[in-house]
Order: sequence, then C-alpha cells, then structure tokens
Amino acid sequence: MGKIIAIANQKGGVGKTTTAINLAASLAVLECKTLLVDADPQANSTSGLGINPKEVETSIYECMVDGTPVREAIVTNEQLKYLDILPSHIDLVGAEVEMVSIERREEKMRDALGKVKDEYDFIIIDCSPSLGLITINALTAADSVIIPVQCEYFALEGLGKLLNTIKIIQTRLNPNLEIEGILLTLYDSRTSLGNQVVEEVRTHFQKMTFKTIIPRNVKLSESPSFGLPVIVHDAESKGAISYLNMAHEVLDKNTVAK
Repeated sequence: MGKIIAIANQKGGVGKTTTAINLAASLAVLECKTLLVDADPQANSTSGLGINPKEVETSIYECMVDGTPVREAIVTNEQLKYLDILPSHIDLVGAEVEMVSIERREEKMRDALGKVKDEYDFIIIDCSPSLGLITINALTAADSVIIPVQCEYFALEGLGKLLNTIKIIQTRLNPNLEIEGILLTLYDSRTSLGNQVVEEVRTHFQKMTFKTIIPRNVKLSESPSFGLPVIVHDAESKGAISYLNMAHEVLDKNTVAK
C-alpha cells in the first residue's frame, strides 16, 4: 500500500509547490511509482509538469465534488515513466463553497485517493497556501505531512498555527496523521540570517527537521517555465541534487515495497 504525503504550509512563497513537484519527480527517478496530486486552485504543479490547466477536462475538482473516478483524471508524464499527476483547475476555487453542505465533506479527497492508493508507492499532495477545506481534505487523506519552511526572517511565522491545525485534524479526522518532517527551503549560505534560521529550526524541532536543506537555485526557479521538474531540466544542478537527497531521506524513513 502506498503512502500519502501532503506538502502543506498556509504561508505562501515557502517552496511548497517546488517541493511537491521535485520530491515527486525525484521519487520517480528512484523508480518509486508516484502520483502528484495538485490540490491548489492556482494549478502550479499542473503547469509545472507541462500541462496547461485551461485544457484540463477532468481534475481533482471533479473527483471530489462529482465523484468522478480518479483514474479518469490521472495524466502520465512523458519524461518520467514512474510519475503520474492528478491535475488541478481553477474550478477548485468553488469546491469549498459547493462542499459546505455535503456530508463528510472533509473526507472527499481521502475517498477519491483511496481507490488508487494501492497502485502507488507514494502519493504527494500539493496543498494550497491556506488552511481551508481543500487543505483539510488533503491532511485528512494523508498519512503524513511535510512542512516547507523558508530560511528567512518570518520563517516560523504561522508554523504554530499549522501545527495546531494538524493536532485538531489528528483529534477529529485523522488520528494516524504524522509529521514526516520540516524542510528548510530557499537557503542562502552567504547570509548570516539563513544560518540563524537553520540553527533555530533545528534547535526547536531537532529530529523532526530533514537533514537536507534546499538552496536558492536558478535552475529550480526556471524549470517550471519549461514545464519540467528540475531533475529533468538540469540533473546536475544544486536544486536537483538537493531534492534527490531529500527523496532518499523520505525513502529511508519509509519501507517501500519495490
């Protein structure tokens, strides 16, 4: 049975989508059958893998709101044979409103992904930068959550709120939800501030923090414009190597039947 990992942080600009795309791609390179779920109405994970969101006919929206089978929405990746994507669409914005009166509305994503969970080693969910109903659905569906935290001044701002939300979901909706780890992103070794944030996060969260740190990297920034994960765009870049190291860490934490 596969493991579902949500990438979540209600703070924007922390490298959440970059992490979702490139962790999924790196796991695929390591021959783990991986599904990337774009649960963000901005659909950046969708476009980041070369799919035009405006041309998506069946998305995670239809799977959650209309009960469309996930297999009908999944798109295979041409560059990486072990990577599939469940795309998003701007319609997902309306899903929270439409789902308000639906029974078990927090469990619609879990119901949808449960049908294909056994077909993958990992399912990575890119959450929207909010703590709304779609993100709650993702955390209810997930086995664990990775929290990207940028190495900048307001690094810990909002982290407490997210951890509190996770505790509420553990209590009410998903008692098995675990924190896979905190990932330090956008690191610039040339700044004393970046090093201070790394030290502070590791002091507070210790073993909960991934050993891998994701640097600021030009190739990471430009690869979405080519519709490619960085490991396909430039496999020798620091960004690609960092995410591959992170994928190895995730694998070390999880026994995957190969």
